[in-house]
Amino acid sequence: MKYPFSFAIIATVMIIFGAMAPFPPAYGLEGSNANPTADFKIENAVVKIFATRRNPDPSKPWTKHAPQEASGSGVIIEGKRILTNAHVVLYASQVEVQANQGGNKISATVEAIAPGIDLAVLKLEDETFFNNRQPLERANTLPDVKDAVMAYGFPVGGISLSITKGIVSRIEFASYSYPVSGLRIQIDAAINPGNSGGPAVVDGKMIGLAFSRRGDAQNIGYIIPCEEVEIFLRDIADGVYDGKPALFDDLQSAKNPALRSFLKLDKDVEGIVVHEPVDGGVTYPLKKWDVINRIGDNILDNEGMVKLKTNLRVDFRYFIQKIAKKGRVPLTVVRGGKALSVNVSPVVNRPLLIPSLNGAYPSFFIYGPIVFSKATLEFVGKIISSKNNLFTALSIVGSPLATRLGDKPAFNGEELVVVSSPAFPHKLVKGYSSLGGEVVKAINGTAIKNLKHLVEVLRDSKTDFIKLEFSQRGGETMIFPRKDMVNATEEILTDNGIRSQGSPDTLAVWNSKPPQ
Repeated sequence: MKYPFSFAIIATVMIIFGAMAPFPPAYGLEGSNANPTADFKIENAVVKIFATRRNPDPSKPWTKHAPQEASGSGVIIEGKRILTNAHVVLYASQVEVQANQGGNKISATVEAIAPGIDLAVLKLEDETFFNNRQPLERANTLPDVKDAVMAYGFPVGGISLSITKGIVSRIEFASYSYPVSGLRIQIDAAINPGNSGGPAVVDGKMIGLAFSRRGDAQNIGYIIPCEEVEIFLRDIADGVYDGKPALFDDLQSAKNPALRSFLKLDKDVEGIVVHEPVDGGVTYPLKKWDVINRIGDNILDNEGMVKLKTNLRVDFRYFIQKIAKKGRVPLTVVRGGKALSVNVSPVVNRPLLIPSLNGAYPSFFIYGPIVFSKATLEFVGKIISSKNNLFTALSIVGSPLATRLGDKPAFNGEELVVVSSPAFPHKLVKGYSSLGGEVVKAINGTAIKNLKHLVEVLRDSKTDFIKLEFSQRGGETMIFPRKDMVNATEEILTDNGIRSQGSPDTLAVWNSKPPQ
């Protein structure tokens, strides 16, 4: 079994644009009356969250989508804070919190957010809200499969707290939003849009936070377990979220007999094969064809799994967050038939040529009627979700948006620069057929490294014409009168109600010295 990260990237793109539903939890009126006092404490710790969001528009990076009202759920934690999902408050210009059975909405701010693991912490403007509301106790161990679980939250279809009952169905270490992976608990209690951020409870203690459901299946919902919550809270204790350390080496199964013979593996040796190290440098401790068979004292099987409990196996990379010390993880590998110990330093991010916005707004630059921007997963996601099968067409013509999705940058600072949208109507583009989505290859023969470099080339150009070339096959080369492009820009901005020629980072480059 190979572990290609490209599938995780595609899944991330699907989540961004709704093919998998990142809006979860509870639906119904089932509950437990075994301990009314305990039930009241749990219900009193669950809140409803209201957010006004202005999401970016990757194809129109100079603007944002219209404000959207959204709601989710949250739970009170220590420090007079609210824990919820990142996607509930991501890009929110206004956040409010309402208590269960409460009427007033209290203004809140986002104190910390981690879109990758889908967690966020809110602080309230009026902390008297917490005077009669206590944090919900969190379990310090994982639940067992088949444990009875209750999901609390405020899903669509009503205004009061909803409680559903089910069991813990599965526990696994899986991709959240690439490149972030973590433990994930599957439950069969009904969860629905609006319950994102609501707690799941076993025996009166929170075992995790509801965060998504499978839109193509029934009774499959997912919980972020408390272990992941604790890692997130420890990370933000200094006021900055650094991210989860991970290994991003490309791996494959060691089950094939011929492969095992080639690797000189004894019959009793199991492990996972390093197909391609994430770093090919001579100092990187893992090499191609290494067989990782232990992480710390934990033995891997031929699929890279480690037994956690009698009936529970998880991906060995789970133990990175358990045993890493001073930024190093001890591994035992078999290399050339001999076992040796190595220490690997996990990293919090795998550089991607086409990265996620990760909560930021896209950079852009407008030059005449053409809009340039950086390629992002969100931009590719919009192409994938388009009705005209544009992504398929880009694959056929060899566009890097398709052929290099999941690649690392080929050199430090490499970005794909795209024409993010169709050209603005203007005589300068008469006869050209730009539909948006083209990747810029070169300007006046100079290969473009990134968006900043493109702005520099345009700024410093002294030629009469600007020659714009694209990377995909079968396209066209655009020729523009340079001075006319510069002179037309302000008029185009005014006609289209655009306030700025570029984002702050590109304008800083453009204005660093006068255009030629």
